[in-house]
Amino acid sequence: MSLIGEGGITMRAPQPSTPVTASSSGEVAGPGAQAFVSFVSAGPGAADLITVRGLQRLQRARVVLFDALTDPALREAAPQAHWIDVGKRGFCDSTRQTHINALLVQWALKEGSVVRLKGGDAGIFGRLEEEIEALATAGIAYEVVPGVTAALAAAAAAGRPLTRRGRGRSVALTTAVATDVHGQPILRDSRSADTEVFYMAGRQLAALGRRLRQAGWPDDTAVLVVSRAGCADQVVSEHRLQDLGAAAVMHSGRPTVVTVGMGAQAVPGRPTGSCNLPGQLELSIIADNPQAVSLTSPT
Repeated sequence: MSLIGEGGITMRAPQPSTPVTASSSGEVAGPGAQAFVSFVSAGPGAADLITVRGLQRLQRARVVLFDALTDPALREAAPQAHWIDVGKRGFCDSTRQTHINALLVQWALKEGSVVRLKGGDAGIFGRLEEEIEALATAGIAYEVVPGVTAALAAAAAAGRPLTRRGRGRSVALTTAVATDVHGQPILRDSRSADTEVFYMAGRQLAALGRRLRQAGWPDDTAVLVVSRAGCADQVVSEHRLQDLGAAAVMHSGRPTVVTVGMGAQAVPGRPTGSCNLPGQLELSIIADNPQAVSLTSPT
């Protein structure tokens, strides 16, 4: 299989070989062989953001349990596999975690070689711990293939490093919404690092802005908002914290990452408010009027 990226780069993975017993190297196994699960990080957005190792594991799988935000194009890497949708989306009907755990064990014991395909990096807000615990209880071996998390893809989309020499020495990753002891949603805010990155923030932008100001962030703090990071239709916008609510309409209904602080600041010499990536929606925000937005698609 070949995956052609936005920049025209072609990545090829080796063709599947004859199935052998599962091992720590991720080789596939047939029915009745030793159970083995590969947690493969698909990366955010486009299929070509998966790692070469992840693509190899996917290509050799007999069963793939996949998340909602993984690129459907990745199916081309494993046409021989049985694909099972176990996706989760915030504020929507989702597969229960206990059911996912049970499916992992069931299919690993039945088929031997299973890939658990997760968006972004499997270890970042991916419920990886619960699934590892389920496999450990059943005595099933596993491996974790790392990948590109949404915070990195969002920063790359805007051409802004999350760390800066001498000024941005720390980065915190946080979910914008958590639940309390009664299972009710609560908004998370923080000021624990030079740069804060909030996942799953799309429906909370105005409220998040207010809470961050209450947590001590100045009104004029730089904020970067990226939705569908890593996809061809990703949208990038920049704001001051006091105006974060203005981003709600343009990112509505889209998986959104919000970067606050040093890592959101534009790099000197780079035009602000735009990202000239092939196929990307280009968003320009007028500095003196954060609600004046121009949205174009580069040719």
